[in-house]
Amino acid sequence: MTTVREVEACLFAWAPKELAAAWDNVGHLVGDPDTEVKKVLVSLDITEAVVQEAIEQGADLIVAHHPVINCKWHPVQSVRSDDAQGRMLIGMIRNGISAICMHTNLDAAEGGVNDLLAQKLGLSDIQLLNEEKIGRVGVLNCELPLVDFTRFVVKSLGCNGLRYTDSGKAVHRVAVGGGSCSEFIPQAIALGCDTFVTSDIRYHDFLDTKALNLIDAGHFPTENLVCPAIADCLKKAFPQLMILHSTAHADEVIQYCI
Repeated sequence: MTTVREVEACLFAWAPKELAAAWDNVGHLVGDPDTEVKKVLVSLDITEAVVQEAIEQGADLIVAHHPVINCKWHPVQSVRSDDAQGRMLIGMIRNGISAICMHTNLDAAEGGVNDLLAQKLGLSDIQLLNEEKIGRVGVLNCELPLVDFTRFVVKSLGCNGLRYTDSGKAVHRVAVGGGSCSEFIPQAIALGCDTFVTSDIRYHDFLDTKALNLIDAGHFPTENLVCPAIADCLKKAFPQLMILHSTAHADEVIQYCI
């Protein structure tokens, strides 16, 4: 029998809790740690649609990247059915569905979000972007014009579109940060990068940054590539489990081009 506790231990062996940011909430967040697990649903986020999908598929456990409770964007002060987050938690508990979330620890971990993003964008000679181990720096095999590189990013990550600024430099030495990593622009510049691929870049970051190209490829596209890796990790560790990829959750941001 495989328990939620054992699945959490497996994921922490890959992405230790100590790697998580001090403000983050990671690990087993919902449910009984000794519950038997037979079917796991993997998703970037836990949404109402994902919970309903788990119920319909008979999943015992949802493993997600983003925390479902007590995080910066959804602090839990109450659990009520007239609130979307409350409905998710009530639905999970009523149906015996547990949740494990691996967030900034999986951003920092070897083989986690940022290593996968760097590899997906064809970078080699990969190194850490900062002391927090969030983000990576690498080089392309050959220098590319920025416009060609933006097309490559869209194709590689399956973006709906992207936002970028042109510093006048061709693309060769690239920093990447899955999710919201614009705070690390100074580190990318200090490491001699000509380009930084991340998401959720603020207007004033675009306005004020002249030393390198900034590419906002979207939060979902820069992180969702970790979901297949999570599934592969669980399949190897627990071949007896059925591992499902969520089909109910996709990029919620629509880029409209006339």
